[in-house]
Amino acid sequence: MRKRFAIAQDQLVTLVPPMGFCFATDRITVDAMPVGYLYREAPDHEDDSGWRFFAGDESQEYVDDPANTMLYEVNDIANYDQSIIPLLETPAPCAFARSEPGAEFESIDPELLDLDE
Repeated sequence: MRKRFAIAQDQLVTLVPPMGFCFATDRITVDAMPVGYLYREAPDHEDDSGWRFFAGDESQEYVDDPANTMLYEVNDIANYDQSIIPLLETPAPCAFARSEPGAEFESIDPELLDLDE
């Protein structure tokens, strides 16, 4: 089944300079939910930004299914939720979450998430 993205590829605009790829769930790119949780870990490879984006309501089962996650340019996810832009230069390891949609992002201690492994 082909995914129907909430924003067509030809509608994406440049909001941030190229910084590599990231992972994001379909809750953001297909269901148009705002980013609710994001973290940055050490990159897996040269083209990886280390960023991972979630709506925040995904179950572990949902996240474990590779059909629900894809690789994107970080700029693509910035088009879905521009509120992430001020956080994108934060070095790894780091993590942020919102208490509810529309709330400000709050920093989470990345040591609690084991992001530096």
